[in-house]
Amino acid sequence: MFVIRLFFLVLLSLFPILVNAQTDVRTFKEAQFSSDRVTSAWKRYSDSIKHTFAAHEVAWPTCEVFLRAFKSQNELELWARNNPSEPFKLIKTLRVCAISGALGPKRQQGDRQVPEGYYFIDDFNANSEFHLSLEINYPNYSDQTQTKGTRPGGNIFIHGGCLTVGCLPMGDEGISELYTACLGARLNGQEHIPVHIYPTRMTQKGINYLMSSYPGNTEKHQFWASLKSGYDYFELHHQPAPVLYGADGKYLNQ
Repeated sequence: MFVIRLFFLVLLSLFPILVNAQTDVRTFKEAQFSSDRVTSAWKRYSDSIKHTFAAHEVAWPTCEVFLRAFKSQNELELWARNNPSEPFKLIKTLRVCAISGALGPKRQQGDRQVPEGYYFIDDFNANSEFHLSLEINYPNYSDQTQTKGTRPGGNIFIHGGCLTVGCLPMGDEGISELYTACLGARLNGQEHIPVHIYPTRMTQKGINYLMSSYPGNTEKHQFWASLKSGYDYFELHHQPAPVLYGADGKYLNQ
């Protein structure tokens, strides 16, 4: 009898958390679909996204998604899986229509750099100046620690249009499709959608290109070496490696 009573007490203690979580999701959904842009994008792309995912044996929207961007290639990859125990599958590669700055991480406000490193989607902006936008959580701990100026900057988005001073613009159609794919995953419980941003594909050919393009830049070389570790892990397992930081804010090798 004591065990049964304890079980129900535990359930009762969890009930407010579950209700609040459901309320938060419902409020988020209502806010998103109050936007004509979101509603229009969902109507236009949801069926095609569902078919594309199904072709890779991944259900949508009951799935997890993961994004990888490569600055040199102007590409953003959309990966997905049915549950956390499965490896991710590449669903589609989308075009990034413009890149600002040089290769290398963003280190201060106003440097026009597209960040490099490990992030996640922090906000779904249905009322963006650039049609729709997905905000990433720049600056993360590494960026805050490694900043060169008094402020690392912020407001980094994956967005519509083709103008950029440090963001990843996808064009209005590209962001509408990507926003819809990510929104489906978010509405079905994926709170953190990882976004990994690299200077290039971190193959040996890519590393050679970086070394020859920035000779003698030890700081960038060391930073890219830490990113290659995470890149190699994902290439091997199709699972993002845990993001680990040292006391100095630098990424630790996985």
